[in-house]
Amino acid sequence: SHGETGLLLQPLLEGENYGAATEDGTQCPSVSRNSPAKRDWLVVAVLCFGNLINFMDWCIVPGILLDIQKYFGLSDEKTGLLQTVFTLCYMLAAPIFGYLGDRYNRKIILGAGIFFWSSVTLGTSFIPESHYRIFVLSRGLVGIGTASYSTIAPTIIADLFEEGRRTTVLSMFYIFIPLGSGCGYMLAAGMAKSTGDWHWALRVTPCLGGLALLLLILLVPHRIQRRTAAHRALSISGAIRGADEKPDVYSTAKTTWCQDVGSLAKNCSFVWSSLGLTAMAFITGALGMWVPVFLYRAQVVQGIVPPCLQDSCNLSNSLIFGGITIGTGILGVIVGAEAARRLRKINYKADPLICATSMFISALCLYTALMVAQTNILSTFIFIAFGELFLSVNWAVVTDILLYVVTPKRQSTAIALQILVSHLLGDAGSPYLIGVISNAIQARNAPSLQWSFWSMQYSFVICAFVGVFGGGFFLLTSFYIEEDRKEAER
Repeated sequence: SHGETGLLLQPLLEGENYGAATEDGTQCPSVSRNSPAKRDWLVVAVLCFGNLINFMDWCIVPGILLDIQKYFGLSDEKTGLLQTVFTLCYMLAAPIFGYLGDRYNRKIILGAGIFFWSSVTLGTSFIPESHYRIFVLSRGLVGIGTASYSTIAPTIIADLFEEGRRTTVLSMFYIFIPLGSGCGYMLAAGMAKSTGDWHWALRVTPCLGGLALLLLILLVPHRIQRRTAAHRALSISGAIRGADEKPDVYSTAKTTWCQDVGSLAKNCSFVWSSLGLTAMAFITGALGMWVPVFLYRAQVVQGIVPPCLQDSCNLSNSLIFGGITIGTGILGVIVGAEAARRLRKINYKADPLICATSMFISALCLYTALMVAQTNILSTFIFIAFGELFLSVNWAVVTDILLYVVTPKRQSTAIALQILVSHLLGDAGSPYLIGVISNAIQARNAPSLQWSFWSMQYSFVICAFVGVFGGGFFLLTSFYIEEDRKEAER
């Protein structure tokens, strides 16, 4: 049973690392050795809190985008560039952190990343309106800091739990993507409204980042035993096939980064699921950046809210969208993980098929939301909520696909490459692309509030088509998944 396998795995996975002495003789932070499960969950709790802060920082700027756009006097194109620079820097840093995470102490890398991105975010809040380029640069630096976290934290969770429980724990970890994103929107809009100054929205998350860093130092062990191919075989079959390794000495050191990448490029399940994730990232990036602005323009056209020309902008859409992101994100991740757990027993291809189905439904919901926006805001919110719900179904499932079709010694590199590809072709460009198309449409027509809305509406249609392509990529994944899984087990 999974329970018995977990008991067998505990000494293999933990070795002497929890509470072990470091090289200088000092004692590493640890929890009582009599409760191995408790200390694992404590580590997960700290990593989840860090993920919450990570994604709050992602969405602080989109949450106050109307105010930022007015403060710096930006066109749609220049506004979209903010998130694009952030994501490009995040994406380019990810493979570097993946390489370091496979070879060096992961706790130190995580701690340095949290400190760096929190410090830069705090500094961003003091940039004057004449220095827009410095504001853009600072968002890029925050992206570099957050890349360290997203690349390395999931591999620690993968090393702490056997496969039966790993999907559940990863689901918990990934619930904090929508939770953090939604909290980012709501915190940004709430702070801007209560203080009358949007800069204060950028001064809260650095304080929370400091707390996350303190918890990481105190509660996460200095070394966590890396799971080997033998451990993975044990977790899947329930039979011991290999002995334990010494901490931080394992077979990844024998392969070069180029060899790892070459092996991953031949893994069809990894390639197609990464392209499916890219489509998800494209849609998520565009929605996350522009939906509050799109809804605001729709309400202006309908006469529900006045145009924000002088006073502080109405940020109620950011609050509502933040709430939708939290609710649909949590529900979607739970439903996705539970559906995968049940359907895997019936069909080995269940994971990619779940992802494909949810992508097709999400694309339909988002297209409908765009078409009804000018006449009915409530219907728009409802269809956006369903679109986000079906997108969220896939987050934990996609990561779990990677973790069982890629051999453990290449997982950090695989996650880093997946981040690189999904952001390079996905949400690195989508906010900017939407802004460019919107600007081009506005330039061809007389300036008006109506065309300001229509330009954003027409730009967003591309997201629905990308969603259909994403569903197709996940269908292709289902053709190869069984073979690649068996190869990873070997």
